[in-house]
Order: sequence, then structure tokens, then C-alpha cells
Amino acid sequence: MTTDGKKTILSGIKPTGNLNIGGYLGAVKNWVELQNEYNCFYCIADLHALTIRIDPSMLRKNALELFALYIACGIDPEKNILFFQSHVSQHSELSWVLDCYTMFGELSRMTQFKDKSAKNTQNVNAGLFTYPVLMAADILLYQADLVPVGEDQRQHLEICRDIASRFNSVYGEVFTLPEAYTPKVGARIKSLTSPTQKMSKSDDDENGTINLLDNKDTVIRKFKKAVTDSQACVKFSEGKDGINNLITIYSAVTGKTFTEIENEFSGRGYGEFKLTVGEAVADMLSPIQEKYKTLISDKAQLEKIYRNGADKARYTANKTLSKVYRKVGLVSR
Repeated sequence: MTTDGKKTILSGIKPTGNLNIGGYLGAVKNWVELQNEYNCFYCIADLHALTIRIDPSMLRKNALELFALYIACGIDPEKNILFFQSHVSQHSELSWVLDCYTMFGELSRMTQFKDKSAKNTQNVNAGLFTYPVLMAADILLYQADLVPVGEDQRQHLEICRDIASRFNSVYGEVFTLPEAYTPKVGARIKSLTSPTQKMSKSDDDENGTINLLDNKDTVIRKFKKAVTDSQACVKFSEGKDGINNLITIYSAVTGKTFTEIENEFSGRGYGEFKLTVGEAVADMLSPIQEKYKTLISDKAQLEKIYRNGADKARYTANKTLSKVYRKVGLVSR
């Protein structure tokens, strides 16, 4: 809790691919709605992206695009602290200290480490193993009260709390113990081609993902190819993963309830529904894309914003790190 009485929220996205409507409707759109009620720190988690091999020029491009998209989506840099994780060295510094208060067994039990190690057998690196510790440092540096997390990140938040509790038990109340933040409405968007799986930046089938920078023709084409079923009935029900996903997307974009959508398309086929959903999504993306084009074309202004954000983030982060260094016995700088 800060002196202004507002709770603090921290979140970030890795710049490992294009931001899609799953990330927007499930996360970033909710961030926009939080900015008046909380003190928000939103970072581009570029250090976390280094656990996989990615072309350096592509990583820089992705990171700048994602930063511009944060703002284009409505995250106001005047109300929030927006920054690149790698521009605040305290993240890496605190991560090392926390490494020394994290047990090997705890990290070896992390589900994501097991899953990613199995998928990337040629690159099971130490960074992948200690990823949750850097994530803990991200959170604890800013004394975050709340962290928006999906189900796949809850285990990481739990180990963050365990590390913080262990440190606090030795040195006193140094860290705030963060809680998971569950938004009131958070659409879980699935792949258009594999609707039992979430829409992902790493999807091998580009037709399964709607990126925020896809033009209208591309959006419509992808929705026309979306997997449904043979019943041709627009109704949300068990076993209809494809049509359920399209209804969820249309609801998240238009604000209509599932019942309203079912009534609207009663007696109408899937082809018409897919086209309607595609047009609604394209209309939603249009103003975001226009603002993005303005931002990304003015590199000097964008740099001014992220430098200012990093300065503000460092101020808060350094207060926590300085306290940690004193507590563990390091000589003051």
C-alpha cells in the first residue's frame, strides 16, 4: 500500500511475439480499467525473453512494438509507470539475492520449467530454471500488493510469496506479500484453429491467432477459417469449443451477454456469425492500430516515454534494493 492509499499492481508481457487479442482481451484491456484505481507498474519483460533463442533485432523490434501497443491500447504513461525491465538494473540485482533464499527443490518442482524443458531439450538453461526468482524480484521490488496472473502463472506467484516470507522471517517485514488479482471480467480466448488451447504468440498455425496489428482483410480471413462444428447453431454449450470461443470473443468485444448473442443469431448460420465476429474485432482494432502507427513513427517521443518510466521505476526499485542490501549485510554504496 502506498502513501496515497492506493494498492500497487505490477504486470508485464514478454516481447517474444506479436500481441494478440487473447493477450489484449484477457489482460491489457483489464489493465486500462485498473489505472485510475491502483498505482500500476507495467513493464516489457525483455529479460525473461532471453530464456529462449531469439534474433536480437527481432527482440528489439518486438519490445518497441509492444511498448507502443501498451499505450495505443489505452495505458496512459501519465497515470502508470511504463518501462523496459532491462532498463532497471535492480531487477537483476535483487534476483541474485533472492536466488540465495530460494531452494533448488522448489524450482525443480515448477510445472512451467518441466513443460518448457521437455519442449526445448536443446536449450534447458539456468535462466529457464531460475525464471520464477526473477519474476519474484519483479514483483517484490515494487512492493506490489496485487499481481494479475493466469492459471499458468499462479505457481510462480506462490513461490514468490514463499521466498518473500522466508526473507521476512529472517530480516523482518521487508517485502509485501503479493496476492493474485482476478479481474471481474477476463475473457479466456482460445486459438481459432485449436479451440481447446489458448490463443498464443507461439502458435505454429498463424490462422489460429488474431494479432493486434492484423489488417481487416486478414482478421476476416482468419475468422472465416475458424474451427466450429457441424451443428450450425450459435449456442454456448459443452463440447462446442470452437463456437464457444467465437461467442466469448464477440461478447468480450461488444459487451453483449451470451444469451443476447444466441438470440441475435437464432436461426442464422455459422458463416454469417464468423463474419460478424470478424468485423467486430476489426472495428475494435482499428483505433488501436491508428494510434500505434502515430506512436511507432515518432521514435524520439517513444524513447522519452520509456526513459521517463524507467527513471520512475528505478526510484521505487532502489528504495527496496537498498533496504535488502542493508538487511543482508552488504556495505552501502
